[in-house]
Amino acid sequence: MAERFSSIPSIARKEFRGFFATPAAYLFLGGFLAVTLFVFFWVETFFARNIADVRPLFQWMPILLIFLVAALTMRAWSEERRSGTLESLLTAPVKPLELILGKFTAALGLVALALALTLPLPVTVSLLGPLDWGPVVGGYIATLFLAAAYVAIGLYTSGRTDNPIVALILTAVVSGLFYLIGSNTLTTLFGHEIGGLLALLGTGTRFESITRGVLDLRDLYYYLSIVGVFLTLNLFSLERLRWAGNPISSRHRLWGWAVGLAAANFIAANLWLNPIGWARADITADQQYSLSEATESQLAALREPLLIRGYFSAKTHPLLAPLVPRIKDLLDEYAVAGGDRIRVDFVDPTRDREAEEEAASRYGIKPVPFQTADRYQTAVVSSYFDLLIAYGDQYETLGFRELIEVKARGERDLDVALKNPEYAITRAIRKVAGSYRAGGNPFEALQHPVAFKGYMSPDEQLPETLRELRGDLKDLLDELKKQAGDKLTVQFADPDADGGKLAAELQQKYGFGPQIASLFDPKPFWFYMVLEGDGQALQVPLPKTLDKGSLERSLNAALQRLTPGALKTVALVKPQAFGPGGHRYDALEDVLGETCVSRKAI
Repeated sequence: MAERFSSIPSIARKEFRGFFATPAAYLFLGGFLAVTLFVFFWVETFFARNIADVRPLFQWMPILLIFLVAALTMRAWSEERRSGTLESLLTAPVKPLELILGKFTAALGLVALALALTLPLPVTVSLLGPLDWGPVVGGYIATLFLAAAYVAIGLYTSGRTDNPIVALILTAVVSGLFYLIGSNTLTTLFGHEIGGLLALLGTGTRFESITRGVLDLRDLYYYLSIVGVFLTLNLFSLERLRWAGNPISSRHRLWGWAVGLAAANFIAANLWLNPIGWARADITADQQYSLSEATESQLAALREPLLIRGYFSAKTHPLLAPLVPRIKDLLDEYAVAGGDRIRVDFVDPTRDREAEEEAASRYGIKPVPFQTADRYQTAVVSSYFDLLIAYGDQYETLGFRELIEVKARGERDLDVALKNPEYAITRAIRKVAGSYRAGGNPFEALQHPVAFKGYMSPDEQLPETLRELRGDLKDLLDELKKQAGDKLTVQFADPDADGGKLAAELQQKYGFGPQIASLFDPKPFWFYMVLEGDGQALQVPLPKTLDKGSLERSLNAALQRLTPGALKTVALVKPQAFGPGGHRYDALEDVLGETCVSRKAI
């Protein structure tokens, strides 16, 4: 195999030196650096952002590379065809595939050299402030893979014409279509499902995912599949030139089928890899794009579509602006982890009147006035910095106070950072999901069947109030069985029957024993309720008021305890507070009160 492709390095070196034999390489390197520095310092105003990162270096790269790579590859084959040297190359002992791979390697090597010349930028930024090198490494990897895809497209289009200008235009058009198909300009015209599919097909969306500092096998292979498809088509176009003027034979048809099959396999592998979400690496410093197990467990328990919508203004306080991309990146991770169960979108209400009215009237989200000041003027800008989490008919909103924290480093120097957005968002998801389940069918989220077992004496042994409650219980269980289907079974048993054998088992297993109504009615009886499911057994406590409504709430609470992620028990153990200055832990109780449906302090 090595001998078959031994000519590739020498071809690549020859092509690479050929770039510098003309002004092409110097124009490419100079244009690349000039445009990159212009975008970094002028368009994206690096120093005004007041944050140590190099994201602006890569933000415009998917568009810039379209034209720069098109100019680099436009003469790759078209010049050979126009000068008449292509026929000599195709009849030489070198295989056409070696020629293609050699030209591909040389062009990609020149792009890599151009990228290497930008390395002083992140090094300088790291000296100015704390730089997370994860997104930097991801940005360079994403740029190389994207450039490889564009180079493959450029080689193919160059081989289809003998006019370099036509090749440049064709490369720009084809590469531009790959970028446009996944851009927000196009995806927002369709629904969530179609828009998500188009985003997966776009080169820019995959690029942004990698530049965050997350290396996903699916994103990397996407670019490799483009390379494979267009290099295969390039090989086929060269082979067809070798056959020009000859009658079509079975060998030619076999070539066509082989090329079609190879291209189809390159494309189909994307579909095969799409469900594989674990093949990824978060290379950021704090693993900021890796969700916790608690969050993933909460998302896995969702049974209805969840909407997470970010309301962010394009013009906001300069200290808040750097935090918006980080929140968007985090929400992208929620979208990946939740799959089809989660929809994430972003809205700028200052540019959409209908969205502004909906945010205010339906969710109570309104812009907040922030005061900005510099050496020249002081101004007030009203902007949005809010999140909406909606599940069914339940929703929660998170404002900037829940998402950020402000620390004073001096009299006029403030440090604004994200508080703990994952905790806040997951807590909101848990609240809306729990509220929605409480008001809907309690069996929808149950993953295992549940058995209700009533250990009760006959009606003649029960007090009158419990006889009525037992009738209410049967009515409630009949209603629950209609909702549960085959997920609920009901059994009643008298513990004193058969000589009290069941009573002894209950005493040993649960500690149950005979009860009495009062000192004036000492006749013993049994009245216990137990729910069993998934290896758990929970006692359903008797409500204090012994009415049907209270009994229904008690049953639903027990069902929720058997539902994954629906209900947990949190106990706060605190010492006795003595005197007015004693510790009361009121703030902690308030936080637990916001998170928990019920709580108990000990």
